[in-house]
Amino acid sequence: MKRKILFLGESYRADAITWMKGLKEFGDFEIITWELQTSNNQRFKRILEYFFAPISIRKIIKKEKPDMVIAERTTSYGFLAAISGSKTIAIAQQGRTDLWPEDSVLYPYKKFIQKYAFKKANLIHAWGPVMAIHMKETGVDMDKVLILPKGIDLSHFTPSTHNSEKIEAVVTRSLLPEYRHDSILKAFGILNQKGIDFSLTIVGDGTRLQFLKDLATALQIENKVIFTGRIPNTQLPKLLQQSNIYISMPITEGVSASLFEAMACNCFPVVSNIPGNQSWITHRENGQLIEIDHIEMLAEELIWSFENPELRNQAIIQNRKFVEENANYALNMKIISQKYHELLDSREH
Repeated sequence: MKRKILFLGESYRADAITWMKGLKEFGDFEIITWELQTSNNQRFKRILEYFFAPISIRKIIKKEKPDMVIAERTTSYGFLAAISGSKTIAIAQQGRTDLWPEDSVLYPYKKFIQKYAFKKANLIHAWGPVMAIHMKETGVDMDKVLILPKGIDLSHFTPSTHNSEKIEAVVTRSLLPEYRHDSILKAFGILNQKGIDFSLTIVGDGTRLQFLKDLATALQIENKVIFTGRIPNTQLPKLLQQSNIYISMPITEGVSASLFEAMACNCFPVVSNIPGNQSWITHRENGQLIEIDHIEMLAEELIWSFENPELRNQAIIQNRKFVEENANYALNMKIISQKYHELLDSREH
């Protein structure tokens, strides 16, 4: 008999797809999913739907009889898993704390339901060390915590052999304000004024697309910036392999699969100096850490990294090795699947 898992969370997200695919592939699990149907823009309607969600979830559990329930985000779906009545529950913290934004009126409420979710879960996923720090501070029983990223598929994301005489940078994060693409463009505006040649590829889609295109034009770099729009995930490795520098400037970060993908494809990482990135990158060793919105620093460090090809070459070899040892999807998802089976065996006896 195949064991069955009910997944609570946004099933269309790349992160969720990786998690579920790994469990099917390496754990031979059957997976059913449930998610909220109202979009985030319809705030009130979504809260109402969330309020009635436990009834819908219990109905599914009654009908499908899953062996366990797993959920992402400790403050939303994780809490729904905790009150689902399932005997075996695994939840994952997505962000550094999941208590975001910190000035939200819902902050105390989120804190309360997160604590409850942590208490009820049999296994808690910290996809990286930065999340475990928050769990420890919250008083979570650390014996329940598995600190391990889901990893990335290293058979797709392979090292590049592409050699270039100029900066060929790539950005692969959603075009949303919190990823600070405008700062990146302005830094390249400085490079352009200094007469430094480059190409910049901005992958993906989001609310800021038109704004960023206009900004590139205003900075007179539109002929060096490529906006690919949304691309299928299968095309991503090729774009990373054609680049030599990966840039990502989020203001908050949990564990970034995008960073691992770039490291696997031999891109030199230039990322924002925040805890989620400090876990993996040491400044001017295996990448660079840039203060958020510090445009001059970003421009200077891009020039510095390009003037130090030996360091860059050492870094990309070291980073590929790191990803192979720590963020290999085939290895890590095998461990996670095994954990689930062990958990279920122990709950059955």
